[in-house]
Amino acid sequence: MKLTAIGTAGSFPGPNSAASCYLIETDEEKPTRVVLDLGSGALSPLQRAVDTDGLSAVVLSHLHPDHCMDMTGLYVKHCYDPKFFNGNISDTGSIRTRTSVFAPAGAQERLTRAYYTDPGKSPVAASAHDSDLSHAFDFTDIDHGTSHQVGSLTIESFLVDHPVEAYALRITDAKGAVITYSGDSDECDNLVAAARGADLFLCEAAFQEDRDTARGIHLTGKRAGRVAQAADAKSLVLTHIPSWTDCSIVRGEAAREYRGPIELAKPGNSWTV
Repeated sequence: MKLTAIGTAGSFPGPNSAASCYLIETDEEKPTRVVLDLGSGALSPLQRAVDTDGLSAVVLSHLHPDHCMDMTGLYVKHCYDPKFFNGNISDTGSIRTRTSVFAPAGAQERLTRAYYTDPGKSPVAASAHDSDLSHAFDFTDIDHGTSHQVGSLTIESFLVDHPVEAYALRITDAKGAVITYSGDSDECDNLVAAARGADLFLCEAAFQEDRDTARGIHLTGKRAGRVAQAADAKSLVLTHIPSWTDCSIVRGEAAREYRGPIELAKPGNSWTV
């Protein structure tokens, strides 16, 4: 399977990248295409990489805006494209096949609140369409230990340390190759379990040792490297690095803890496992 970095900026879109978004595709006659997170600004570059009408699923690691907010734009694209929209949003027969969305509990309500705007004093308020995201998406909750089959991919969820409910995701293809995505997490046992033996460990490293002392929020390069080493991951790709953090420092921290190959994720980079 192939992993493509769409957005790699940490916490908000940076000057050179959208926020978190990654595309996984299988090499099959009928490929499985899964998007991991769809953060702020990511829908634009995602459309350059793939036809979003052909996505198998979107999986959201957690519900912070830098990981999910462009779902509102995908809703608009899926609902109002003239190929599907006949002028009546309540006519579900006019809507394309719904995209499966796997996310922490409450995702549909959270994203609906983000999308909905009260018509207020609009002189044509009566013609406002509703904001039912189920017109475009089929939501399924993820939880610690759950496993979901999407095409030929198995996606397992591991609850990790972050101030909101957040999951690391372990994706296994039909041949047994494994990509693990940390989402947002600090160092914890569940993250090690999620990355155990992974062919590629896509891991956040938003914090910097000696500068960022808060725990239970993000990894430093050092802690990301320590997790990768403990998990015996075959390769480590560092991501979610905000614009105020020096990538070379974070990579150096990781290299002192992890003996395998290390790369820095950049938009457009891809890896095949």
